[in-house]
This record gives sequence, structure tokens and C-alpha cells, in this order.
Amino acid sequence: MTEILAPERVEGGVSPAGRVVDHPAWPRLKAAVEEIRPWQSKDGSIDLAAEASPERAVVEDAVLRVITAVRELAPLLPHDAAYFEALAADLSAWAEGGFGVPDFLDSLMAFQPAQHRADGIQHLVVFPMYTQNGNPDRNLEAVVFRVVWPDWLAELEATRYDNPLFLGIRFEDFTPGYDTNSAVLFPETVAVREAPERFSWGAIFCDREAARFRRVIGETVELTGLRLPEDADGLLTDQERAEKTFVLWDMVHDRAHSHGDLPFDPFMIKQRQPFWMYGLEELRCDLTAFHEAGKLVDEGETRGRDVQYAVLMDRMFRFPVTGDRTRNYDGLGGQLLFAYLHRHDALRWTDNRLSIDWDRAREVTGKLRQEIETLYRDGIDRPKLVHWFKAHELVSRYLSPHPGSVWAKGPDALDLSQPPRKLVDEVLPDEFPLSMFYEALAKKLRGVIASTRGITATEEEKIAA
Repeated sequence: MTEILAPERVEGGVSPAGRVVDHPAWPRLKAAVEEIRPWQSKDGSIDLAAEASPERAVVEDAVLRVITAVRELAPLLPHDAAYFEALAADLSAWAEGGFGVPDFLDSLMAFQPAQHRADGIQHLVVFPMYTQNGNPDRNLEAVVFRVVWPDWLAELEATRYDNPLFLGIRFEDFTPGYDTNSAVLFPETVAVREAPERFSWGAIFCDREAARFRRVIGETVELTGLRLPEDADGLLTDQERAEKTFVLWDMVHDRAHSHGDLPFDPFMIKQRQPFWMYGLEELRCDLTAFHEAGKLVDEGETRGRDVQYAVLMDRMFRFPVTGDRTRNYDGLGGQLLFAYLHRHDALRWTDNRLSIDWDRAREVTGKLRQEIETLYRDGIDRPKLVHWFKAHELVSRYLSPHPGSVWAKGPDALDLSQPPRKLVDEVLPDEFPLSMFYEALAKKLRGVIASTRGITATEEEKIAA
């Protein structure tokens, strides 16, 4: 392959004002990446011997066009100069190696966006990667985004919610892997030869989260007749306000995974556990954000109330009816929150109308957080299998297990001579099915949820709002 020079370094620490997506090299970069993607296998490799594969020279030319476009865009992004150098090397090595399973570890480690968190700063990333809740294959993707880091958020992170690896981000443009339901950019999704000991950043697209929240919850309010408090109305009409809500929620949620009475691996990475354990962990972190948001309200920070409204409504009305029912742990957490509030008379479905006592909902949500935290604290003194059963019991107090559930029948129904990871095979794909309320809601929201695929906060959407 023709030798490719890495992008030249650009002096100065401030990115020029020009938008990457307005530069003529950006559509050329997208076109080259989108040309490469269909040639790739699930693991990111390209089988040049396959009948439908192009000639090697054709693939090399497409990769050359990617590197050339990146080099043209590099002067707009001097803070990413080291990454662009490593990216050119990784792309060249992939080509020289015959397009086997890609290894972009060097460029991944060179990309350090959390080192310069500044509101509005642009980044361009090109990686072979899968997109969580999107494309499961490690295709080449190109994404341009801006960091969402207003001064008030930076102050909270510096003084209260230390989370040096977290980034709130907003889409500028992307290739097809992000024309999906994915709202995260995580380094662990990138194809590498070996996983590094630790990652140095994690990013969440708060604009996509806010936009789909506004669309789905707005439709839910219309369908159910739910009356929102006056101070919550703007969340559904103001994209910027919703984005600020989600970036605060996400930052505190992300931090909560590493705080509290926890097992050694709070993220449960590379562990095989019943999916209700993941559901409880995600819900615990959301309820921690809810609790911390209440403290902010008490101190005069009105954004805290927006976070509380968003946690309740997104969790209860969007999460349970989004995605399929196979090990849908996020959906399970939303089901549990809804059932808990209903059981404790903070929520009513009467005469085909939904009503929420918002003050009582805040009080009751705090009690659910305490129940889950007690489960975690007691779990430190329990064997893993006992802890799993206790967690199943907690969920089962409020949600009816599937009639065919073996786990619901208790320990005597399982072969306890098997290691715990093998007993996970006995968990049903939908261990806690949707209630009749949710079955009806899911049918009514099917179209609007499908419409949020690939959604972003476009200028047109802001104007229409």
C-alpha cells in the first residue's frame, strides 16, 4: 500500500471555529467509510478471498481516502493530533496485514477526550467498533461530536461528583452504525488486540437521550392523560433544557457504579449473572442520581428537579417498552419502579387515565432505593447464589415472574450441584413479563419508539419545539 503520512501536528491549544462537518473532506471521509463497511465481517475483518469481495487494491484505495480525509480535517482539531497519528498507523497496518481482524489499540489509547473537557469542543473518531444497542458488528465507523461541558456541570464534577472519565457529548454527524438506538461512545466497543487494564473515558450522547425522551414521553402523556406539574412542562418542549438534564443525570449515574456497598466489580463486566442483577444495578444508579438530584433541589439548584422528573418518566414509560424482551434488564428496572410506585399508592391507573402524586412519588422512590441498597449491603455477607435468589425475591415482591420460571420455584427446583454461572441457563429470556398495562402501552407507543431510531437534536427539531 502507498505509504501514508500521519496528519501534521498543529500548534496551539484552541480548536479553530470551523465545523468539521462543514469541511469538504468530511463527506469524502463518510463515503469512504461507508464503502468499506459492507465488505467487513462481523469481527471487522475483510475476506479478500470471498466471492463478493473487491480486489485488494480497491480496499486499499478506500482506506487511503479515509486517511487522506482525516489528514485534511486534522487542522480543525489540534487537540487530537496524537490520535490522528496513531489512527493513520493503525489503518495502514490493517491494510498491510491483509485486512484481518483489526487492531486499533494504539489509536484508542491515543484518543484522550477527557483530558480537555471544554464545552463545545469538537472531536472526530474513526474506529472499527460495535455500537451498543445498535450494530453488533465491529464495522468501521466515523463520528463527529461536540462535548457538552457547561461551567455549572464542571463545577459540580470538581466539587461534588468527581468523575474525571465522564463526557457528555452531542452528535454532529455519523456513519450508519449510529443511525440506530445507540446513545453511547464507549472505548470497550473498539476492536483491539487486547483489552487495556483500564479505560480513560466514557461518553454518552445526551442530545439523543433528550430527543427521544421528549418524543416518547410527550406521546405517553397524550395517550394516558397524565398531567405534569407546571415546572415539568418545559422538559418536553425545550431540547436544550432536556440535554442539560440528561448530562447531569448521566454524570451522577455513571459515578454511582463505583460508589456504595458494592461487590468488587460493580459494573459486573465479564460476569455471567441473571439479567435481573444487571437491572437492579442500573436502577440503583438511577435512583442514586434521583436522590442526589433531590439534595440539589434542597440547595436551590432547580436542575435537580428536572433530573427527578426525567428519571421517573424515562424509566417508567420508555425503558420497559423499548427493545425486545430478551434479557431486557433496563426494561425490568422500569417495570419495577412503576410497580413499586403503584403498590405504594403514588401512581394510579383509573378510568383509563394515569395520575401520579409527584410528592409521594419522590418519597416512595426513595424507599425503593433503600430496599435495593439494603440488598447490596446484605449481599456482602452472602454467597453469590444466595444473593441472586434474594434479588429475585425482591423483584418478585412487586413483579410477577413468568409462570414457567424455575427460579421462582426456589432453590429446590434447581440443580445446585452446578456452578452459579451454569444456573443462569435456567433463567427465562423474559423472566418478568410485561403487565397488561405495559402490553397495551407498548402497542400504542410502537410507532413513536421506532421513529426515534437515529434521532438527534437537529436545528429543525429545536425550531419545531
